[in-house]
Amino acid sequence: MKTLAIDSLDDLPDAAEAVIDALAGRTVVAFRGEMGAGKTTLIGAILDRLGSADTVTSPTFALVNQYDTADGRPVFHFDFYRIDRIEEAYDFGYEEYFYSGNLCLVEWPEKIEELLPDDTMTVRIRVDGPEQRTLFID
Repeated sequence: MKTLAIDSLDDLPDAAEAVIDALAGRTVVAFRGEMGAGKTTLIGAILDRLGSADTVTSPTFALVNQYDTADGRPVFHFDFYRIDRIEEAYDFGYEEYFYSGNLCLVEWPEKIEELLPDDTMTVRIRVDGPEQRTLFID
């Protein structure tokens, strides 16, 4: 497990790079942290680091947003906060995304825990202050 301190938003590019470096071939990343911890902000920094020109927003109502990297590869961003039943993930075909080989960045994975692939990477975000966070990358 890698631990990384974030003291301000200026540290986000390095944090994004650390997450990308830790992938090691994995394509599904579960972001865990309380509401307002900065999951979407970190995901935006990761997409920026991958060369995406897209504006990153939380797909709270759509469940999934697609962004493209600089080389045209799709990245899927999920937010499962609003689902009430795991069947909702089946209904929109989560398997097609999670097993596509494309990067899948998942907020609120607790809602679909049993559907996550065995090799899912986890990024835990702990709030330490107004801008301070600690990332635990596993």
